[in-house]
Amino acid sequence: MTAESSSAPRALPWQRQLLRNLLTLRPLPAGRLGFSLRAGLCVAAPVLIGWLLGEPKAGMMAALGGLTGLYGSGRPYASRAVVLALVAAAFALAVGFGDWIGHAWPQWVVPVVALIAMLATWLCNGLRVGPPGAYLFMLACASGSAMPVSDISPLQVGLLVAAGGAVAWLLHMLGALLDLRGPERAAVGAAGQAVQDWLEVAGQADGPAARQRAAMALHDAWQALVSFQPRHTAAHGTLARLRHLNRQWHQLFADALSGRVGLDQARAAATQLQARLHDRHWSVPDNGHGHWPLGGPGIRVALVEALRAGSSSRLVIVRVGLAALVAGSVAAWFELERAYWAVAAAVLMLHTGMDWMRTLQRSVERLLGTWGGLLLTGALLWWQPQGLWLVAVIFCLQFTVEMLVMRNYTLAALFITATGMTLAAGGHVQNDPAGFLLARGVDTLLGCVVALGVHALLPGRHAGRQVDQELSRLLQALVALNSHLAWAELDSPAARQLRADVSHRRFALAQAWEQAQQAGPLLQAAADQRWASLAAVQELTYRMLAMAWHLEQQPQQAARHSARAAYGADGVARVQAALLQLQPGQPAALEQPLPADLPEFVQGPLQRAWEAMQQPAGPAPGRPRP
Repeated sequence: MTAESSSAPRALPWQRQLLRNLLTLRPLPAGRLGFSLRAGLCVAAPVLIGWLLGEPKAGMMAALGGLTGLYGSGRPYASRAVVLALVAAAFALAVGFGDWIGHAWPQWVVPVVALIAMLATWLCNGLRVGPPGAYLFMLACASGSAMPVSDISPLQVGLLVAAGGAVAWLLHMLGALLDLRGPERAAVGAAGQAVQDWLEVAGQADGPAARQRAAMALHDAWQALVSFQPRHTAAHGTLARLRHLNRQWHQLFADALSGRVGLDQARAAATQLQARLHDRHWSVPDNGHGHWPLGGPGIRVALVEALRAGSSSRLVIVRVGLAALVAGSVAAWFELERAYWAVAAAVLMLHTGMDWMRTLQRSVERLLGTWGGLLLTGALLWWQPQGLWLVAVIFCLQFTVEMLVMRNYTLAALFITATGMTLAAGGHVQNDPAGFLLARGVDTLLGCVVALGVHALLPGRHAGRQVDQELSRLLQALVALNSHLAWAELDSPAARQLRADVSHRRFALAQAWEQAQQAGPLLQAAADQRWASLAAVQELTYRMLAMAWHLEQQPQQAARHSARAAYGADGVARVQAALLQLQPGQPAALEQPLPADLPEFVQGPLQRAWEAMQQPAGPAPGRPRP
């Protein structure tokens, strides 16, 4: 193991860790103020428009479509426009369909809501839609089933929600008038800052975590610059400059990682690159555009992979569906007035695929926040704000939610509860306000208990096998990449897609290890034993991708000469044999030593991976225990 991973902090007992998380107020993420202001406007604007038109009830209904504004942040504006339009349409369909089911076949509400929850979880997790994810789509369908709107048709309900989504779409896209490439510039800036942060701690105990954050930030930047862009873009201009700058960040990261550039020299170069981010006077060299790496797997591949046998995503989908059915059925059995609240709480705990301790933590936070939020909701219902006061209240509540949700979820849940119940009540006092509030608290308790029970029933016993599967897939991808490196064939679409797949597999392996490490004591111990071998394979992946970046910067003949010098005679065959030898499930192959005279740039990590698989290492570095 390297010096970066030599120490591990002492873990706190899980009770103290839970209490600490409840009381901690984390730093406000960059750009959160602007996001929160926009989110508040997106939800409050339909209510204001409805009031101005003399239709406050319609405005409150359209506010459900305003939740569209919570999605798409950080995406380039062209991609954002498409995503937000799809989200708004999905909200309109969900609410309209829920209203139709609730009035025509109320006995089918629970299974339909469970199916919607599973479908939304699959699509949002598979396509990495991002927070708030599948939860709001299910909630929209469920709330539509309980709407007291017998005087208007489901089609009209859907159109009102779509109108609210259109308002949110417009507010979201206003930033394009100020800086069309602002999201891409922010992504490149975040990637550069992450590389600088890693350079500051490289070689220390915090190095591996910082290196992983830098790799993820660089990957996210390529997503913004390549995957979320049209296939054909201009060869020059702001996007081309940002792509070229991000390519330089990749190259610097690769050079520092491989040792071709010293840390001091890399830090100086990083400072110069970051200063270039806002310099509009430099232009891309004639050969600085053109063959850009692909950003990741396509939509079809991502969705199929999310349903693959043994995948964590499929487990999450099953958990969500089962919890929704159980929570809804129990709530219906006890004749709770709004059973969908219990379903919503259960789905909220499970749809992101958190491990047991984080699910328990989130359940406690949700319960405490909900019961505190009921007091705030009671005060608002007593006040009965109308007109502009109601608009102001809804704006302030949603703004506060977004400002707190990344800092302390317990406090955020307090305002989430008040926001949701104010929208549901339309600012009016119910016939039985105390019963209305108590029902919400009971439903939330039921949903959280059901979610924890389902999580315990389906704990992810396949998480350990998932690690071996992802390790095998990554090694197979490296076998293919090895051939391209040896011949310096890196410009073809197949080669660029292969590099994108290797990068994707690297992150998938890290995610599988994290899930196995949190899946229970036995799997946690098994994951710890695999840490050294996984860390070595991760380092090997970094080295091979770094070599790809190094060769790509050279003319074709010079790149082939560099590849021959790096691999030597028969080096490609020796690396190929070593990678196949490391495949999981081949103990006989591990009994044999690795091929001799491996190329220098991969010899170290290959040898460490082989030694780690022979004699598994102990606990993983820097991983606090619950």
